[in-house]
Amino acid sequence: MTYDPTGHLLLTPIDKEAPSRVQRLRQLGLGEHADPAFDAFADRLAEVTGAPFSMVNFIDENRQFFAGLHTPTGTHSGSELGAAAASAGVSRYMARDHGYCPHVVVRRKALVLEDVCDYPRFAGNPVVDEIGIRSYLGAPLIDRTGMALGTICVVDTEPRPWGRAGLETIKSLAAELIEQIHRREDGRI
Repeated sequence: MTYDPTGHLLLTPIDKEAPSRVQRLRQLGLGEHADPAFDAFADRLAEVTGAPFSMVNFIDENRQFFAGLHTPTGTHSGSELGAAAASAGVSRYMARDHGYCPHVVVRRKALVLEDVCDYPRFAGNPVVDEIGIRSYLGAPLIDRTGMALGTICVVDTEPRPWGRAGLETIKSLAAELIEQIHRREDGRI
């Protein structure tokens, strides 16, 4: 973690693996284009968890890219994450300092925030005020090389009791998606 000049804790962790991640993502052909298979996976993720928003998210040095996206309206065009999100200019791209996925990637562990406002470290994140995010559940996508490529996550504008069941579900689905990515890499898809 770093601090800004006013002494406030900055929310985005330092990511020393970002350059290596970008190389790996390019090698896999991921992180630059929306993917119908990832959109379908995000749809399934939302259905399984009951969350209104879900993403397959790849992260580089400066931004996050939602290669898979589910919204309540079913829109995958990239400009609609709900009315507040649309007015905030959110699309399939999000700044690296917005949201909680960068924390998951750096920590390399799943993160459960049933109500982000209960955690001072996370409550000040721009997605709370700009988009209205109140709960988050995410897990890292760690490939066979040991690289954390990104995350899968679900979010809601209301607090959610994800609990242990939610944690196990998101971890299981992350493992499933990594297997799908490995099959792609091996040419089996």
